[in-house]
Amino acid sequence: MNTTAVEITGLVKRFGAVTAVSGLDLTMPRATILALLGPNGAGKTTTVEVCEGFQEADEGTVRVLGLDPVRDSAALRPRIGVMPQGGGAYPGVRADEMVRLVASCAAHPLDPAWLLDVLGLAGVRRTPFKRLSGGQQQRLSLACALVGRPELVFLDEPTAGMDPQARRLVWDLLAALRADGVSVLLTTHLMEEAESLADTVVIVDGGRVIASGSPTALTAEHAEDAQLRFRATAGLDTDLLAAALPEGYLVTESAPGSYRVCGGVDPQVISTVTAWCAQQGVLAEELHVGRRDLEEVFLELTGRELRA
Repeated sequence: MNTTAVEITGLVKRFGAVTAVSGLDLTMPRATILALLGPNGAGKTTTVEVCEGFQEADEGTVRVLGLDPVRDSAALRPRIGVMPQGGGAYPGVRADEMVRLVASCAAHPLDPAWLLDVLGLAGVRRTPFKRLSGGQQQRLSLACALVGRPELVFLDEPTAGMDPQARRLVWDLLAALRADGVSVLLTTHLMEEAESLADTVVIVDGGRVIASGSPTALTAEHAEDAQLRFRATAGLDTDLLAAALPEGYLVTESAPGSYRVCGGVDPQVISTVTAWCAQQGVLAEELHVGRRDLEEVFLELTGRELRA
């Protein structure tokens, strides 16, 4: 058996004058979860659509489960599951009808009733798709992607619109699928989701891979630059705090009342920060020393400006 779920070499995909993917390389072993991350317009969706066989590469080679997703589509489609963002179901179809319909196209499907129950949809199995909540629609789409027992499943923003309980349920299910040998390639804007689930994170921008590795490896780079985080009154003058610290330190207010001190942390730095806050008449709370998280790595690599 081929040990690679997805192998992409030099993928190029153009839409008229726009090059959506520009020489992308990616390798995904079987029975792993890969999170494909990138800002809007980075080429994530186009790359996945090429893997699914919905788009054809202009240049390069793509192999999914060892097959060409366009030329070998008839052989590949029964072996993969696809969950598009936004549902993809008929507005009037009931939840159980939709899953049974997809199951009828598979040679050895899972039991639709069981799958609906696992995904917390048993209570709305007779509800039309258009009357389901956004999170319920997402879980129904996931059920449709999984009911055919795929070897590889493509998930586009799988937990978008879900509440925390539903999100954790889906994460647990995806981890169980991986343990059973299923490969999962997902796109997400939730850095916590990628950091919690993925064996490999691939960050793309401008149609190219700009970083890849395990979440631990990506966040551990420059591990010597540990950060101090704390909470205090919003709107403190971060430039004044930076001036009180040794040269080269950066202080930012990442959210109102949430502060981050970058440049290395030792007992003297912690003492300086707490003493400075005391001088301002505020209490530094929830002090935490730790490494960068995946969101910080992502922003460092792709920039902080908004994308269309």
